[in-house]
Amino acid sequence: MALAGALEAAEAAPPVESLDVVARMLKERLGAASVSFLITDFTGGSVVRLGAAGSVETSEPAQRILLRGTLYDDVIRTQQSAVEDSGRGTYTRVVAPVTNRGDAIGLLELFLPAAPDAEVMREIGETAHALAYIVIANRSFTDVYQWGRRTTPLSLAAEIQHRLLPASLACEAAQFAVVGALEPADLVAGDTFDYVIDRDSVQLSVTDAMGHDVDAALLATLVLGALRRARRAGAGLDEQARQADQAVRDHGGQGYVTGQLLRISLLDGGTEFINAGHPWPLRMRDGQVREIAPEVDLPFGLQAPHAYRMQSLDLRPGDRLVMLTDGMLERNVASLDLMDLIAGTRALHPREAARTLIGAIIDAASGHLKDDATVMCLDWHGTGHSQRDARTGADLTDASRPSGTGLPTAG
Repeated sequence: MALAGALEAAEAAPPVESLDVVARMLKERLGAASVSFLITDFTGGSVVRLGAAGSVETSEPAQRILLRGTLYDDVIRTQQSAVEDSGRGTYTRVVAPVTNRGDAIGLLELFLPAAPDAEVMREIGETAHALAYIVIANRSFTDVYQWGRRTTPLSLAAEIQHRLLPASLACEAAQFAVVGALEPADLVAGDTFDYVIDRDSVQLSVTDAMGHDVDAALLATLVLGALRRARRAGAGLDEQARQADQAVRDHGGQGYVTGQLLRISLLDGGTEFINAGHPWPLRMRDGQVREIAPEVDLPFGLQAPHAYRMQSLDLRPGDRLVMLTDGMLERNVASLDLMDLIAGTRALHPREAARTLIGAIIDAASGHLKDDATVMCLDWHGTGHSQRDARTGADLTDASRPSGTGLPTAG
């Protein structure tokens, strides 16, 4: 059934039942006592069991399962399926990652009557891969997946904020991998991040609207809407910044928004960068982390119209770039050495690095943030990579191409 069968069965079912249908198919085909899908929550720190067929006592809470220290955590972190004896002498437990282009959507869990052979593991892996596409295809039709990702109720401001974020918080391509993570403050403070991949470039943005709660969320909506509108009309970074500034001045009252815009060419690796009053980015190269000091322009919406200077960032294959908001630098988390923490995540996938950074901020603030904490983590592989192995996420190398834009360079 693996790929084609799973997709066909899911499409034939109502959107809210697609996961249950695939679970039942696997249960019948493999003789499993239980098959279920677990979706990751917004924070990446827990999973919630959704579609299921059959029942095996797992000694876990029915709603929220914390990931830290569990087999689920190992599978998400390594992106490798795991097989273990259930400890009950009857079933073998299999957990497989449900991931699309680096976005860890959830997990597929089965309890089988016997240890699976290579062919069964291949089928489970293919079905888990298909499940990622099933979730992506069906989540626009139903709130079931949104419900599963909410382990705590959202305020109105948090609801607005989450709807501003990209549908997938991570993306892997041959030339790069990018991940964003956001932890709202107790009173949402207007952080957003965004990315888009075009035919010849990847563009990223991080913004931070002033204030808290619904006013900040509405201001964030305004600036991100202006940026997306300009970007989708084909405007360059300078015009995107100009339109964002104009929109905030026209409609944002006395508010303002800081931000960073980055465009990287997938053809030659050249970069374009604008900083609108935002904290400087950090770059890790050869294990060393340093702050990049670009030219800084005024935040969007502040004072009279003004130009935004485009500059270049020194970005080389193997670099990791970290863009953040000032919630990562607040006084109540000042005990953390952010550069050491970033250096310590060198071996981790950007998804896990971002999760580690946000987790450390939350722990340092005892779970109560005074400001939103947002981080975007980009690994740049270079233009010498044009293909990606979809099964492993590995990059396949081509001949490299020259890079450079001729813009002033920061860092």
